Amino acid sequence: MKPIKTVKTILGRELPDYIEGYGEVKPFQGAFSDGGIKTRKAVKLTNVRPGDRKVLASLEEALDKANIDDGMTISFHHHLRNGDHVLNMVVEALARRGIKDLTIAASSIFPVHAPLVEHMRSGVVTGMIANYMLGPVPEAISRGELKKPALMQTHGGRARAIESGELHIDVAFIAAPTADTYGNINGVYGKSACGTLGYAVSDAEYADKTIAITDNLVSFPACPIEISQVFVDYVVQVESIGDPEGIVSGTTKITKDPVALIIAKRAAEVMKASGLVKEGMSFQTGAGGTSLAVAAELKGIMKREEVVGSFAAGGITGYLVEMLEEGLFRTLFDVQCFDLKAIESYRDNARHQVMSASMYGNPHTKGAVVNNLDIMILGATEIDTEFNVNVTTGSNGVIIGGSGGHSDTAAGSKLAIVVTKLMKARLSMIKAKVTTITTPGENIDVVVTERGIAVNPKRVDLLEKLSKTKLPLMTIEELKTLAEKITGVPKGIETSEKIVAVVEYRDGSVIDVVRMV
Repeated sequence: MKPIKTVKTILGRELPDYIEGYGEVKPFQGAFSDGGIKTRKAVKLTNVRPGDRKVLASLEEALDKANIDDGMTISFHHHLRNGDHVLNMVVEALARRGIKDLTIAASSIFPVHAPLVEHMRSGVVTGMIANYMLGPVPEAISRGELKKPALMQTHGGRARAIESGELHIDVAFIAAPTADTYGNINGVYGKSACGTLGYAVSDAEYADKTIAITDNLVSFPACPIEISQVFVDYVVQVESIGDPEGIVSGTTKITKDPVALIIAKRAAEVMKASGLVKEGMSFQTGAGGTSLAVAAELKGIMKREEVVGSFAAGGITGYLVEMLEEGLFRTLFDVQCFDLKAIESYRDNARHQVMSASMYGNPHTKGAVVNNLDIMILGATEIDTEFNVNVTTGSNGVIIGGSGGHSDTAAGSKLAIVVTKLMKARLSMIKAKVTTITTPGENIDVVVTERGIAVNPKRVDLLEKLSKTKLPLMTIEELKTLAEKITGVPKGIETSEKIVAVVEYRDGSVIDVVRMV
């Protein structure tokens, strides 16, 4: 038996220092002492007392309290897309303080973030982690202007890395369209409303410190609450967190391009022939014109067949909202809103539900929504004869995108369909080898073009079903040959040995690298 000693609380109570069946006794030391109690890493240790202020007078005060130093990792979310003001605002403020060697962990980078290029050149920013990058920043990275290789992740892979501790965030800056005085946040009200905040959830929960930056500060409590006060350390009010013109596109539209419409019609026929368009089906597509045209074709089939799907998912557009409102799906799972109609629907319709990036596609959770997808419509920059898909770089090797949810949904869905024109800008979309592998061919089932349809040979079951239709089936090699008769065989690009970006698969393994062009 352990010898029992006596310890005292500050209230004068005498307690044993050890209780059999309970363990070591930590005596009470006051209502706002942590008592030396340890907590799991994900739980913040800030002990907010009654009357303590979370709302700070300025961004500068928040940076003072955050104690940001050289070499730290700071994170941002991309729901404000090309209208975002927060990332540039914060990095500029840190640059004025002389901070160097920062890693920017942003869920995505857009053209509006062009000022980062100068911060890369000056050494303020030396690392970049993102799921998608477009504009001057990835162009500069492709030229070798970032000190360290950029890290390209998937949406689900980023959430996995944050939650596992693999990606440690020192300070998360959450652009908050609405925040209350205690740190509760939503994205559906305010002049910078963007809808759901699914990509910011893991950042807020797992960062050492979380700072909400808002242009719509309301009294406690905000309603609804998307990100809770329990994860937010400080709130800062600024004049503007974003430009509404860049945040949403107004209304996304179905393409009128006759070639794209042919592709959409054929994709819909593939879906129908697969046998997956049935009661309780689930579906995801992108926000581009061709993807929406596929959704329109599916809508017609579902109406004719009187099919009601279980859910549609992903970044949600007004067109998917219409399908929900017409009773074609029972619910929507939304990680980001692409247009005004989607924002309004999420705000007003309880059947339009938010999902975090982790719930969406993290492969190491106890259940990701992508694992319940029946049909996924995907795009491509290039496809090769092994069905590997590139959506990271252009044919010139310059970074022009990234996986986003591409790899996550391809892995999870029962039927992953790539829709693309066979040729773009007089270049064949089918190559012997893609410039960069984003999504492995083992997860791609069908490639649909205006000239023909190629089924992955691994999908013998699907090939058998499609063989009974009048669809123009071809091998992927035949599609490549057909295109090259018109375009010629493209020359390979020349790259240096310097690696400018590392492409991670959703589980954190490296699937490819991008070399300086």
